[in-house]
Amino acid sequence: MPWLDGRAARLEATRHVAVIGGGLAGLAAATVLAERGARVTLLERDGHLGGRAGAWSDQLRDGTRFEMERGFHAFFRQYYNLRQLLRRVDPQLGFLSATTDYPILTPTGNESFAGLRHSPLRNVATLTWRTETLGLRDLVKVNVPAAMEMLRFERGSTYARFDPQTAGAYLDSLRFPPLARQRLLHVFAHSCFNPQADMSAAELLQMMHFYFTANHDGLVFDVANRPFSSCIFTPLGKLLERQGVVLRTGVSARALVRRDGDWVVDTDRDSVTADAVVLATDVPGVKSLVAASPTLDDTAWRAAVDTLRVTNAFAVWRLWLDRPVAAGRAQFAGTAGVGPLDNISVFELLEDESRDWAARTGGSVVELHAYALPSGAADTDALRRELLAGLHTLYPETAGARIIEERFLLRQDCPAFAPGSHAVRPETATPWRGLALAGDFVKLPFPTALMERAAAAGFLAASTLLDAWDVSPEPLWSVALRGPAAWKRPA
Repeated sequence: MPWLDGRAARLEATRHVAVIGGGLAGLAAATVLAERGARVTLLERDGHLGGRAGAWSDQLRDGTRFEMERGFHAFFRQYYNLRQLLRRVDPQLGFLSATTDYPILTPTGNESFAGLRHSPLRNVATLTWRTETLGLRDLVKVNVPAAMEMLRFERGSTYARFDPQTAGAYLDSLRFPPLARQRLLHVFAHSCFNPQADMSAAELLQMMHFYFTANHDGLVFDVANRPFSSCIFTPLGKLLERQGVVLRTGVSARALVRRDGDWVVDTDRDSVTADAVVLATDVPGVKSLVAASPTLDDTAWRAAVDTLRVTNAFAVWRLWLDRPVAAGRAQFAGTAGVGPLDNISVFELLEDESRDWAARTGGSVVELHAYALPSGAADTDALRRELLAGLHTLYPETAGARIIEERFLLRQDCPAFAPGSHAVRPETATPWRGLALAGDFVKLPFPTALMERAAAAGFLAASTLLDAWDVSPEPLWSVALRGPAAWKRPA
C-alpha cells in the first residue's frame, strides 16, 4: 500500500544492502532496510552486536557468569529515535526503569536535577534559584549575553559563531563561580568524552540545548534493568534474523570497491557484493576502510573523512566489593572535583545479574568512569589510585572494602568534536548513489548526541538509500530545532 507521500511502503524489486558495523547505527539502518523489504547482510568485526554499547560474556573466579559492558549508559527520555528502535523488541520498553534524580556529587556539596520536567525555561530558573553556588553577587558578575546563548541555539548561527571557539573558552566567558561551573556545567562538557580545551563550543551549546534547554522531560533518565546483551542486542539480532538479515559477527570489512554499478565489500574472509552499502563503523574503522578504497575517489569527501579523529581515552573500572555501599546511594551519580572520576554507578541497584550477586555475597558492584583522560596518560596504576580515592571521598563507607574482583577497560575510539570541525564533518549522504554513512560522528540536521545520535544516523542512512529507490523513509524525531530564546539573538 503506498504511503501518503506517494512513495512505496516496501521495495518492489530485491535490493541487497551490506551494512558494515553492528553497533546502534548499523542495527538501526539494518532494521529499517529489512522492514522495507531489502535483503541485508550485516558485518560486525566483534563477536557480538552492539558496538560501543555492546556486552560480552565473562566469568568471575567463583564461577559466576556475567555480561561485561563498556560502561553505564543512560537512556534519556528525549532519545526518541533510539527508543523507536528499541520498541521493535520491547514495545513497552519494559527493560527500562525510571530514575528519580541525576545527582552531581562533589567534596564541597551536591547538586540535584530532580523535579525538572516539562518547562525548560522554568528549569533554568529553578536550578539558578536553588543552587548554593550562585548567590546574588555571583549572578551580577555573570556574562548574561554569553549565558543567553544556552537558550538561543540555532544550528546555522550557533555553529557559525561558536564552532571555532573551544568549549573551555566559552565556559570561561560566562564568568560563573568555580563551584557553579563545576557542579552545573561540568556534566555537559564531559558527557561526550571530549576535553573542554579541545571541544567545539558550538557542540557544547548543542548538548546543553538537547539535554536541558529544549528537553521537556527533565534531566532524569531511564536505566536498563538487565545487561544490554540480554535486553537489547540478542533480541534485536533475533528479530533481524527473522526478517531475513544475515548477521556475520567476527568478520572485518577491509575495503569497498565500486564495480559495474555494484558495491563489493572485501572482508578478512571473503567478499560480499551488494546494490548498496551503509558504512556504520566507528571513526577508526571508517578512516581505515576509506583509505583502503581507492574507487571512493571524490577528493573533497575523502578529505572530510580524513579530518575525523577520536577524542581522548576513557576508563571504565568495575569493582566487586566485599561489602555494600551505604543505603540510599544513587544508582548513578555524576561527580566533579575528585580528580579524573566522572561518575559512579552502583550496579546492584541497576541490573539483575549484579543484584543477585550482591544478595548472595553481601557485597556491592560499583563502576567508576573517567572521561577525556589527558593525552598520553599511560600509568593505569596511578589512574586507579586516583579513581579509588575519589570513590572513598564521596562514598566513605567503601574505604574499608576489599576488592574481590575487578575489570578495567581503557579505550580510545569515541569521536572528537574539535573546534572548527563542523563545517567539514561528513553527513549521512555521500557523493555516490548506494553508499551512506552512519555513526555518532556524522553531521545531522537536528540536535542530538551519543546513543541517540548513532540511532538517528542509522535511520537517516537507511532512508537516504530508500529515497533513491522511491521508498518511504523512516520517520525521525527531534527536540525543538531552535532554543526558546533564539528569536532574541542580537544582530
